[in-house]
Amino acid sequence: MNALSSSLGQEAYTTLPPTLAEKLARGLRWPVAIAAMLAALYLVFAVYAAGQAAWAAGLLALFAAGFYVYLSRGGFAWRYLFPGIAGMLVFIAFPLAYTAQLGFTNYSSTHLLGESRVREYLLEQHDAVEDQVLGYSLHADGAEFRLALQADGDAGPRWVSPPLALRRPSGELRVDLAPADAGRLPLTAPLQAALPLPELIRHRDALARLVLVLPDKTELRYLGLREFGPVKPQWTANPDGSLTRAADGAVFAPNRDTGFFQTAAGETQAPGFKAFIGWGNYARMLFDAEFRGPFLAIFTWTVVFSALTVLCSTAIGMLFAVMLNWEGMKYRTSYRTLLFLPYAVPGFISILVFKGLFNQNFGEINAILDALFGVKPAWFADPLLAKTMLLIVNVWLGYPYIMILCSGLLKAIPADLYEASALAGASPATNFFKITAPLIIKPLAPLLVSAFAFNFNNFVLIALLTDGRPDFLSTKLPAGQTDILVSYTYRIAFKDSGSDFGLAAAISTLIFFLVAALSLVNLRMSAKAQK
Repeated sequence: MNALSSSLGQEAYTTLPPTLAEKLARGLRWPVAIAAMLAALYLVFAVYAAGQAAWAAGLLALFAAGFYVYLSRGGFAWRYLFPGIAGMLVFIAFPLAYTAQLGFTNYSSTHLLGESRVREYLLEQHDAVEDQVLGYSLHADGAEFRLALQADGDAGPRWVSPPLALRRPSGELRVDLAPADAGRLPLTAPLQAALPLPELIRHRDALARLVLVLPDKTELRYLGLREFGPVKPQWTANPDGSLTRAADGAVFAPNRDTGFFQTAAGETQAPGFKAFIGWGNYARMLFDAEFRGPFLAIFTWTVVFSALTVLCSTAIGMLFAVMLNWEGMKYRTSYRTLLFLPYAVPGFISILVFKGLFNQNFGEINAILDALFGVKPAWFADPLLAKTMLLIVNVWLGYPYIMILCSGLLKAIPADLYEASALAGASPATNFFKITAPLIIKPLAPLLVSAFAFNFNNFVLIALLTDGRPDFLSTKLPAGQTDILVSYTYRIAFKDSGSDFGLAAAISTLIFFLVAALSLVNLRMSAKAQK
């Protein structure tokens, strides 16, 4: 009976008519999917038409995978995983791979374009034939316009165009000119007054696309707001891919080692082009003496800065946590609140406040030192003092985090251990080194490794407090003595080092592998701490 009732109930459930919303969703599913497919194909085609075949292929693969997952039954199990995987590929894997491949190129502010684009750019350069340049005036003719051209010293126009719409054509528009003195003017009425300069500016784009053809087939091109004239190319292409300079006949061939078109004698022609240079940027870090010196100094300072920050923050944070764990201390809650404040205030605000406090002439710190000892240290000019200042500020920002961690870990230590130690007559120092430190250092170690990795890339502190200054002297690339690797990379890529993106990408790749190694150490230490 129960089985029969269950069967009837299930049949009644499965035969319920679909609601209006369900019908609407089913009806719109495929039209919406088709519209999304067409939009995706249009985007892929637009990227491909822009000359980015590899990017278009990547987009096509991503869209195809997405449509398969969400429109087919076979991909049902991946519907919840696909957004995360796609996001990881687009926002993590792709930037990493793109940055790594840039590190094997000479990509910089002087080598922005590809070789083919640079060749096209040079071939587009022209010089005007000065002795054949003609001035022009623009005249209204109803809804259209006429051009009248004349040479300097002419009393009237020498050539006149037929009526022109000037509607900004998509390509070049060839216009045959007629001589103004042959009685064959293409005019139905006399020329109106010449339009003023603002009108010429308004129609500049349309005028720039006109190619005016004289009866002898000489082509006149737009040279400016007042002139048309014949032009001659500065460069001519050769079958082997080289270019010949028309002015002197010098042949410039592409040199893919330097990224320039250059002659056999070594003369280069800007702009340069992006070229694959292999391990050149990495070799530069190791074998270029002028670059290696500052780079190794910055790398060493990065490691020392991160290690000292973690060491000092751990020592101070652990000390405060142990002191605040003493139940006999009065006003523990107030002390804990005050010691936590550096962590509660946004870091960039604290850094800017400290920048004012350390000001040599007007800062409060120097005012106190001057009153007590008669000295005003140059915190931002002396390399050692600048590094000391960075450590002071960074430890101030970091110790509350360690203090909070240690406070939580101390609560997990059994109280009977301290009671047994008290019965044995152990001192507080013995309790700390024999009980407290060994029991909290193991679970704390993975967090200390992550703190080291964070400070290894602590760009904000360097950028806001010292900006890497003071600089090294007599270096090929500007480098600061308080720079760490990430801030040094930023200077190379975006500030005062010629925007050497290839070298910056190589250093970024090195930083990635260093931080990845630290992350692996962190994971292994975390796994051991859980055993």
